[in-house]
Amino acid sequence: QVQLVESGGGLVQAGGSLRLSCAASGSIFRINAMGWYRQAPGKQRELVALITSGGSTNYADSVEGRFTISRDNAKNMVYLQMNSLKPEDTAVYYCNVDHQYALGPRVPFWGQGTQVTVSS
Repeated sequence: QVQLVESGGGLVQAGGSLRLSCAASGSIFRINAMGWYRQAPGKQRELVALITSGGSTNYADSVEGRFTISRDNAKNMVYLQMNSLKPEDTAVYYCNVDHQYALGPRVPFWGQGTQVTVSS
C-alpha cells in the first residue's frame, strides 16, 4: 500500500496564493505520474495538473498559467503552487499517484483531500 498525505490547503482571498504538498509513503516501488485533482460541491472530480516521472506537465485549461505542478522524486513528493486564485478554484484538492509494483500492476492511489476555499 501507498499512503498519500496532502497539506497546505486553507482559506485565501481572491488573487492570493497557496502551495499544496503531497507526501507519498509506504511500500513504494516506482511512482509514475503524479497529479492533482479537485472536486467542487455538486461537480465531478476533475484533473487539475499532472506531472510524469520525466517531468512533463499537463494542466487543465482553467488553471494554465496560474498553477504550477512540481515533484521531488527523491522525497516522493508532489507540489501544486497556486497563484492568482479565483473563487471558482474552491474545491477539495486530491493528490493522486500512478504506482508501479515490481512485476505487478499499475495501481492508482489517492490522498484524503485538502480543502481550498477562495473568497471573493
